[in-house]
Amino acid sequence: MAAVAKSVAKRVFRVSPMPRFTIHDLAETIDARAASGGEASYTRKLLDKGPEHCAKKFGEEAVETVIAAIENDRAHLIAESADLLYHFLVLLKARGIKLEEVEAALDKRTSMSGLEEKASRKGG
Repeated sequence: MAAVAKSVAKRVFRVSPMPRFTIHDLAETIDARAASGGEASYTRKLLDKGPEHCAKKFGEEAVETVIAAIENDRAHLIAESADLLYHFLVLLKARGIKLEEVEAALDKRTSMSGLEEKASRKGG
């Protein structure tokens, strides 16, 4: 029975595998486009306008993501979430912060409960 389930699972996976594009892939794409010329790259154009502009774009996408969540529109929320992640990484790039630095901060926070971590920050 287990062999049959395994066989079915393999066939299902081959038919509809999950995409393997990760947030790290996106960060690498942003790095590559940041190094390219501005005319062909939206990323380069955003970065050329400065970190403040990138922060505003990130804020706009955050609001659009919240609206999609409130509307309970799954497809719209997924699309806006993708935009939000992209603009978040562009903002980090504009400020010279690597995704790994954010991951390190998250890693530190997972060593204590969320309530303890929040209380440890200024203004708790």
